[in-house]
Amino acid sequence: MKAIKVLGTGCANCRATTERVEQVAKELGVAITLEKVEAIQDIMSFGILATPGVVVDGKVVHSGGVPTRDKIAGWFTANAEPAVAAAPAASGCGCSGRG
Repeated sequence: MKAIKVLGTGCANCRATTERVEQVAKELGVAITLEKVEAIQDIMSFGILATPGVVVDGKVVHSGGVPTRDKIAGWFTANAEPAVAAAPAASGCGCSGRG
């Protein structure tokens, strides 16, 4: 599950960013927790100079303007864990390369 924070005081761009993040996550079937951070002190603690800002799993990934759908989708697919992890090459599974 991705933890998303939208940083902004509630302007039209901040609301549009929140809606777009929710829509893209739903379209891609990505589970997210979404938090709106509206207090100026809290926004400033992330070091961004323009809102809206977006934080994904504790990392600032966007600042200023409404992000595109493609950019948002990239946040959800970047560093995604594979559904099936590959076994290490020297796993000693006992198959001796047969299979």
